[in-house]
Amino acid sequence: MAEFEGGNGSKPKRPSRKLTWASVAQPALEKARKSSQTQILVTIFFVIFVTCALFNAFPNRHTTMPESESDDNSGFDMTVNFASASQPCSDAAAIATADSSSSAIKVYMYDLPIRFTYGVIAARSASRGGGRPENLTSLSYPGHQHMGEWFLFLDMNRPESDRVGSPVTRVMDPEEAELFYVPFFSSLSQLVSTSQQGDGSEAAYSDEETQEALVEWLEGQKYWQMNGGRDHVFTAADPKSLLHVMDKVKNSVLLVVGFGRLRGDQGSLVKDVVVPYPHRLRTYEGDLGLQNRPTLLFFMGARFRKEEGRIRDVLFQVLENERDAIIKHGVQSTENRREASNGMHTSKFCLNPVGDTSTSCRLFDSIVSLCVPVIVSDTIEVPFEDTIDYRKIAIFVESAAAVKPGYLMSLLRAIPPERIVEYQREMLKVRRYFQYGVSNGAVDEIWRQVTKKLPLIKLMSNRDKRLVIKESDCSCVCANPTTNRTP
Repeated sequence: MAEFEGGNGSKPKRPSRKLTWASVAQPALEKARKSSQTQILVTIFFVIFVTCALFNAFPNRHTTMPESESDDNSGFDMTVNFASASQPCSDAAAIATADSSSSAIKVYMYDLPIRFTYGVIAARSASRGGGRPENLTSLSYPGHQHMGEWFLFLDMNRPESDRVGSPVTRVMDPEEAELFYVPFFSSLSQLVSTSQQGDGSEAAYSDEETQEALVEWLEGQKYWQMNGGRDHVFTAADPKSLLHVMDKVKNSVLLVVGFGRLRGDQGSLVKDVVVPYPHRLRTYEGDLGLQNRPTLLFFMGARFRKEEGRIRDVLFQVLENERDAIIKHGVQSTENRREASNGMHTSKFCLNPVGDTSTSCRLFDSIVSLCVPVIVSDTIEVPFEDTIDYRKIAIFVESAAAVKPGYLMSLLRAIPPERIVEYQREMLKVRRYFQYGVSNGAVDEIWRQVTKKLPLIKLMSNRDKRLVIKESDCSCVCANPTTNRTP
């Protein structure tokens, strides 16, 4: 055992065989009682830390040494009661947890009528020919790129003991709440309404009617009426989510993947949060480097899209015959996802062109695959941009330049290997932000972003209550005002 010299140069005596909490903590506690409340807390935590360190420094040798060596030292008893020794550390953890909970923003989740939650899942199942179980809460959300709304719902239903570190805490009394979460599965609802029943007939489910019913229910709630819904949070990841009632919920915080179909007075970076699609492909778990990535550029997806997405067909024509690029048409299926996953894991760069909307889950599949995204989408919005510098993890190419023959491939071939590895390293640092269902991942970051809206919510709520004439434009909340005000 290592020995240490004391202040006078002499070697200290070996510590006693039994360490007790009282013998270590009592002197510090006596001193702390004479200090202020803050000093007391600091001293207690310091003593806890020192005590834990002492017990870790002198472990039970019988648990770490071979039996023969233990027998040789049987006369030297360093056995410690770890059950009692760990108690101070456990208390410290409990205090830290309580402190974290007290600083978290209080969120009340509405107990909506079941038609707006599990009822939507049941309707989706029926549209695919599935049966309707007696207990709807036994249903799980179908695998889809809009599963983010399901992960948020699951998170708020977890016990608080499992949510340590979350920036929000669920409260059961709405009087205590600072924010109100409306767990309507708006994206899945829109998908159900556009599908068919298992027998091929048009679906009886109506997303428009469901949206209208939801707003009617909310408008009857006291806490919606108090601030006109400004302190309410909705998920609206699909571009058509809540579209029929958007003007009635536009003051609320919307969790969106982009603003393509929203007017300036309906959605903005100022009041809303851009969230990631859940990735559909498996996470790459290999080493950084290019040894197992022979393909320069990879893309697999639908070739033909509407509106801005028509650029995909042009990119196909420009790239599909390039020798070190794999550009393939493919629709969603289990087999195609498997092939796409393998393609991304063996490529240096992954093409992310605009489609029906400015972004898709492909971007997040690329990041968790450590395949450098090459983004050809001039109006894309990306999540958590106050935290992530996307220039470090992706390459942005203007659409007009990307369709020039030879331009894109020449650009990528000129990037040195060490720079590609640096992109990978940066993606590895931030990819947890795009992973749902992991600790300190996408869900926690979404809630963290929502809490940042709280000062604006309070400002606008108070302002609304004192205005005599209500404003009809969005000059106070638009992300890009068209005029500059001078002092």
